[in-house]
Amino acid sequence: AAILLKLGGYGLIRISSMLNPHPPNLMFPIMILALWGILMTSSICLRQTDLKALIAYSSVSHMGLVTAAIIVQTPWGLTGAMTLMIAHGLTSSALFALANTNYERTHTRTLLLVRGLQLIFPLMSTWWLLTNLTNMAMPPTINLLGELFIISALFNWSTPTIIITGIGTLITATYSLYMFLMTQRGSISTQFRILPPTHTREHLTLTLHLLPLGLLIMKPSLISGLFT
Repeated sequence: AAILLKLGGYGLIRISSMLNPHPPNLMFPIMILALWGILMTSSICLRQTDLKALIAYSSVSHMGLVTAAIIVQTPWGLTGAMTLMIAHGLTSSALFALANTNYERTHTRTLLLVRGLQLIFPLMSTWWLLTNLTNMAMPPTINLLGELFIISALFNWSTPTIIITGIGTLITATYSLYMFLMTQRGSISTQFRILPPTHTREHLTLTLHLLPLGLLIMKPSLISGLFT
């Protein structure tokens, strides 16, 4: 999710530029599939019971936005695609790292079985909250900047796209909160009351993911000034 999807996005940017201006019969089907994929994969996330599957489908949903922005072939669209790819690469990797810390201790990825971990790992719960807020593009994260660029580019291309992107953003916030509440809140099962403590290396890994996301918003031109 953090590397392979970004290589695919880079390939789309390179190939799409060679097809500029796009033939209409090639552009519209891909755009429709990308926009429809945002809604479908976001909706699939709401009914997932496997934690890693939820995070993986979340990545596909975000890449639907990136694909649509690349197809538009405007400076704002390409800038938003590049920004969101870099931001999502860090966010998705952090979510998978958090899911792995849970799995190493509970040996299950089923959301219904593992609840209430905030009582045992309060610091890890803080990382969960920050990462999920970043995943739903809360300000002042760089994810919000990328999504605003993309939504603006799609809106300028076709006004009705604001409905699809708006619903997709709403569902993204819903399943991000669902993921946090299902893993951290509630009463913990008796079989998980004694778990190994978290390690410094795990907190360091998450710091190295979230710190760049916080610092990039102070100078977004490092990643957003490529196409403007």
